[in-house]
Amino acid sequence: MAKVLIIGAGGVGQVVTHKCAQVPEVFSEIVLASRTEDKCRRIAAQLGRPIATAQLDADDVAQTTALIEREKPALVINVALPYQDLAIMDACLATGVDYLDTANYEPRDTARFEYGWQWAYHDRYRSRGLMALLGSGFDPGATNVFTAYLAKHHFDTIEELDIIDCNAGEHGQPFATNFNPEINIREVTSAGRYWDDGRWQATEPLAVNRMFDFPEGIGPRKIYLLYHEELESIVKNFPTLRRARFWMTFSDNYLNHLRVLGNVGMTSIRPVTYQGQEIVPLQFLKALLPDPSSLGPLTKGRTCIGCLVRGRRGGREKLAFVYNICDHEASYREVGAQAISYTTGVPAMIGAKLMLTGKWRGDGVFNLEQFDPDPFMEDMNRHGLPWTVVTPEAPMA
Repeated sequence: MAKVLIIGAGGVGQVVTHKCAQVPEVFSEIVLASRTEDKCRRIAAQLGRPIATAQLDADDVAQTTALIEREKPALVINVALPYQDLAIMDACLATGVDYLDTANYEPRDTARFEYGWQWAYHDRYRSRGLMALLGSGFDPGATNVFTAYLAKHHFDTIEELDIIDCNAGEHGQPFATNFNPEINIREVTSAGRYWDDGRWQATEPLAVNRMFDFPEGIGPRKIYLLYHEELESIVKNFPTLRRARFWMTFSDNYLNHLRVLGNVGMTSIRPVTYQGQEIVPLQFLKALLPDPSSLGPLTKGRTCIGCLVRGRRGGREKLAFVYNICDHEASYREVGAQAISYTTGVPAMIGAKLMLTGKWRGDGVFNLEQFDPDPFMEDMNRHGLPWTVVTPEAPMA
């Protein structure tokens, strides 16, 4: 039994808090902190057990350090903004507390997605006997574990990986993002990147696309190649991979709005001066768009996220696809959030559970594929994200 401090009270924070509260034999005490404590109190009121709340500016290392020292958690679960990862890691180092997040650090002024900044903490965490688990969401997170699971149970060597993310849901809004608009749009408008024959290859944003037939009635959807952070750690930890790519679906409506907004400069992260004040267009756009947490009661349909792996087993070529399908309305009924938040929040709880129970343990900074995938996969089935493995007859082109 352990106390955890959850930092961040958005849609994902709401799911993580609900799911931790459902496992009191591990998470005996919960503290939920956010810049706006009222958000924490609203989430706390939804639960069937009491939790503590706190106001916190997670950009302030001293303030975060003071909160950790006061509450003395065994683990900090960071589901705040990626900009705040390093500040929270610093506070955990200062207080001797383990750390977990769901997305890699990125600086506010540059749309760069890489683990280098956080991997640089490895020796400092190791020397203090601390553990940091990076990217314990779905993608990254469950997709890393999916890859490790297939490599362990279905292949002798893995050679090609395609991570495929489909949101087949509808919320009825003219234009909205299913998670933080600023982070979402920075990610989608960045150049594409994939691993091929030992080097990174670049593409223009969303320039490469193809059709993929999703299982269980979702059917054919157009998928677009973009860069996603788990590729960086997976190709490092599975050196037999010759090719690794990440794909995501987008509706024509979403892409048309994004194209127009980009053409007029609204997706830019470069500050502009307006009436004597400096503003960042993308941050202003974020203020105009629907809050992703408001989409929960509106969203219908399902998500499908999986890993398609090609490799060799017993000297023969083999293909396997492991995936999860999550229903938006079922997610909302359980935790008051749509499936995008649910599929990120549940793996965060599972990663924390495995750390606290000692099933995953190490000194330093780690990505999920560096640990035994089996207990994580078992907990996905147990805690609301059941998965399926199929062996398609033909690989993706």
